Amino acid sequence: MEKVFFKTFGCSNNFAESEIMKGLVKQNFAVTSSIEAADIVVLNLCTVKGDDASLSAIKKVKAEHPYKQLIIAGCIPTHLLKKIRELDSECGIINTHNIDQINSVIEEVINNHPIELVTHNQLVKLNFPRVRKNKIIAIIPISNSCIGKCSYCSVRPIKGTFYSFPEETILKEVKDAVESGCKEIWITSQDCGCYGIDINTNLAKLLEKIVDIEGEFYVRVGMVNPNNITSYLDELVKVFEHKKIFKFLHIPIQSGSNQVLQEMNRQYTVEDFRKIINSFRKVIPNISIATDVIVGFPTENDVHFQETCALIKGLKPDVINISKFRKRPNTPAFKLQSIDTKIVQNRSREMTRIFDWVGLDVNRKWKLKETTAIIDEEGKEGTLIARNIFYKQIIVPTADFKIGDKVKVKIKSFTQHYLVA
Repeated sequence: MEKVFFKTFGCSNNFAESEIMKGLVKQNFAVTSSIEAADIVVLNLCTVKGDDASLSAIKKVKAEHPYKQLIIAGCIPTHLLKKIRELDSECGIINTHNIDQINSVIEEVINNHPIELVTHNQLVKLNFPRVRKNKIIAIIPISNSCIGKCSYCSVRPIKGTFYSFPEETILKEVKDAVESGCKEIWITSQDCGCYGIDINTNLAKLLEKIVDIEGEFYVRVGMVNPNNITSYLDELVKVFEHKKIFKFLHIPIQSGSNQVLQEMNRQYTVEDFRKIINSFRKVIPNISIATDVIVGFPTENDVHFQETCALIKGLKPDVINISKFRKRPNTPAFKLQSIDTKIVQNRSREMTRIFDWVGLDVNRKWKLKETTAIIDEEGKEGTLIARNIFYKQIIVPTADFKIGDKVKVKIKSFTQHYLVA
């Protein structure tokens, strides 16, 4: 029986799709956690931030394991197919819309007939067999693609038409996950905020039904874009108060300049963003805020960048994901003149320095406080990692507990990125 190894890159949605593919593959083949032991390597790629990292990952596997058969999966834009074939003419290719056909692709590769399944099928990626990355975490996608038209983004060309997954199918997936022992339910999508726009519902209504499911579990809500939650903001804030929902909001700003936001075609303003944050903090004062920032957008000047710096200093987010602008083919921003790379590097370093200060200031308030948390993964050097209701990462320096345990801890120290119990 052939052994198959999976290597996954990118967002939680990609990890969910790898779990599904592993569950399907396990029915016909053996799934191994060792690339050395594998006959076939599946690379589940993410190309949203550029092609280079994905192509480098393929080259690395080809160099280190030249006799392994490869299958390239994930978010694969059509312009990348030729480059993939130049690296490996015998690999199988399967995009995000065809993951239910992974066994067919493997069989064809084994029989020296590599195929490409890259059509845009409307597949509801729920209620499939799974091999979970973490036994207590269920990663549950709720929709496909997004409704945005950001000038720099390749999600829609890759993911295709937006559609919400049926509510009853999502609820069944959550119920089954809880019954199987999952303690954390990660609701994920390219943009959870636009869930339901095509089926006359919204994210808040879905969450209300999820928290009604029996069992002890916590829900982590995935990224929401500001413009897609304003119409039901009060409903969303209210449901976030529920004891089963992590007080954690991932809401990207991307730029602190309204002019740049307009040129990015983000469809909201800095004032809209502030209103949302203030609405949540008014009801849940200590809610953890994660945001995303793109530095070096082609039209961003020094004044625009300083506006973003000022926003981050004032907002004081718990988490910030900093990305340097990268041109994506077939997007409007691809045609814009790029900023000098040294300027982009300097802006990225400056934003990182700002967050180093902000993160320390935010986490300082936790020192010497006691908090209840759930152990949800193994850390380094024998430590464990826990999350409290605010989804703060807490390093627990002992192996006396096991994954899934609920523990009471006291915070003794902190960094800008995590707390230490």
